[in-house]
Amino acid sequence: MAFVPPVLDIHVQTTLESPGRRFVLDARFVSTTSRTALIGISGSGKSTVLMAIAGLLPRVQGHVRVAGNTLLDTAKAVDVPARARRVGMVFQDYALFPHMTVAQNLAFGLCRLGQHPSEAEQARIDVLLRQFDLDTLRGALPRHLSGGQRQRVALARALAPQPHLLLLDEPLSALDTSLRIRLRTELAEMLERVQVPTLLVTHDPSDVQALAQSAVHLDGGHVTGAPAL
Repeated sequence: MAFVPPVLDIHVQTTLESPGRRFVLDARFVSTTSRTALIGISGSGKSTVLMAIAGLLPRVQGHVRVAGNTLLDTAKAVDVPARARRVGMVFQDYALFPHMTVAQNLAFGLCRLGQHPSEAEQARIDVLLRQFDLDTLRGALPRHLSGGQRQRVALARALAPQPHLLLLDEPLSALDTSLRIRLRTELAEMLERVQVPTLLVTHDPSDVQALAQSAVHLDGGHVTGAPAL
């Protein structure tokens, strides 16, 4: 039987220092499922792990492998630049560009800064606008969108360059309870539809139950176990 590499094989180490605080991250885990949750209290290092995987932190040691593809292996002097890692990321506040329309936000993930989308890139944007029910909102600015619409734009933008891995950093944390419950269901349906390996950061067990197939617990920068789903 042919060897099938795990979806995620992660070991990231770094030290972050700021006035009055020194945080040491040394997180190692392997996941064989397509949707994994990284769960822990605020300050446990969850978002730092995502930033390290995405290549957005300096001086990270260890390795990052996605379905057998090596993005980082400091023992072998491999460190793929962030833009070349094929990793899509959705931040807590969605980080949409307020001066850009929905279509322009999606194009940002595909085009070089200042360039217009090519014919192929525009076709990809059009597909995503339809897929995420945003076609009628392509000319709208983020301030005119609902919470659910902003979430869909952020997810579509992250998926625009057809990433090999999707990172979600507390995508529901900024929402009130009723909206959170509704958008959790919508997000679960979208993740099932797009079928991209996903690592989700959360502190809410309900997010884990609804969105993940496996979970890893992080505490104080270290993996402490895999809680039951």
